[in-house]
Amino acid sequence: MAEKFRKDGQYYKFCLYGFLKNQRFFEPFILLIFLYNKDLSYTEIGSLYSIRFILRTIFEVPSGIAADAMGRRGTMLFSYGFYMISFLGYYFAESFLWLIAPTIFFALGDAFRTGTHKAMIFEYLKSKGWQDQKVEYYGHTRSWSQGGSAISSLIAAGLLLLSKNYSSVFLYSFVPYSIGFILLATYPKYLDGIKLGEKQKLKRMFADIIIESVKSMRRFVNLKLIFNVALFSGFYNASKDYLQIIISSLVLAMPIYIQSRYSEQEITIVQIGLIYFILYFLTAFASRNTGRLNSWFISTNIYLNFLLLTGILTGAAAGLFYSFDITGMAIVLFVCILVIENLRRPAGVACIANQFDERILASVLSAESQISSMIGAIISFGIGVFADLTGPGYAIAGTCFVLLLLFPMVRLSVPYKNIKV
Repeated sequence: MAEKFRKDGQYYKFCLYGFLKNQRFFEPFILLIFLYNKDLSYTEIGSLYSIRFILRTIFEVPSGIAADAMGRRGTMLFSYGFYMISFLGYYFAESFLWLIAPTIFFALGDAFRTGTHKAMIFEYLKSKGWQDQKVEYYGHTRSWSQGGSAISSLIAAGLLLLSKNYSSVFLYSFVPYSIGFILLATYPKYLDGIKLGEKQKLKRMFADIIIESVKSMRRFVNLKLIFNVALFSGFYNASKDYLQIIISSLVLAMPIYIQSRYSEQEITIVQIGLIYFILYFLTAFASRNTGRLNSWFISTNIYLNFLLLTGILTGAAAGLFYSFDITGMAIVLFVCILVIENLRRPAGVACIANQFDERILASVLSAESQISSMIGAIISFGIGVFADLTGPGYAIAGTCFVLLLLFPMVRLSVPYKNIKV
């Protein structure tokens, strides 16, 4: 029987990384910042999201190859540098055109990060002989990320109540990312994924990685798995921030004495802070228990298919409930969408890791994220345009109807062996 993984020093470094990474104090309020502080339309917001996703798509695979060939720690440090530049840009930008520049830097940060840190985790598990526990281990570390988001939501609400300036949360996010930058620099060198003395062979390594990646991607079953994981993640990334709009509409449902005592902005900030706090603790619990829930299914592909279909139907219902002004139910269902993504993601990533060669893992995970970004770009722009025409609810429900039509194409029909946890 394989040894159960231990919560050693590196485990806590991985967890702390996830906690700090999600101290994005602007995230629970980003749509409101764009709408009310930067005075953008839904179409302009959707365009910014699409620019970010498209640029991330363009740089995703090159960054993954660079991480596999030149070292993952350096790639992650570049990522954090791009993020911190973007925070400053978002703070100072006041119009749609000026917001494009920080969006570009944010996209570069995403491109250099996605897939790379997961590959470091799986490299560590391999060194310890814990490869068969990918779902549970990654689920644990991801739960810290979601817990970090929960704490971040409360901190962000407090900072906004004190400063009264929505854009200030971009500057505050600079601090935890600076700490995260230092933390990444302390990771052991062997997690880079390359051995000492191999750097002079970069050209050959690049060629080998590209060839192996192409060969792996040509296998239909592998490609279908990647699209299955990426489809819902793309929808999730494009739609999740619309929860902020739904929560802000709850202000009118508050008792009259609360509405008269506090401003609409203060009530909205408190509501978003509390709901996102609860939400992220639920998603943290979901991530931590992915391995247990996955084991209830005959195979991982059935688990992924079930949650994909459930997530699409939940999204459609959430959009329709919001359109019919049943706000409370819409919020509950939107929370379910976020929980479902955190139940799917660890299992999907671990399943991909089991299907591909470790040498190209950062590249493959980056390719999955690239596909997810492209899907997110299309959905973001579509939701933005139709939200201006019909309202966010109908736009999201219509998107889910299209995804439902695509479900048979990405449904996993070849059984994957369940990953032991």
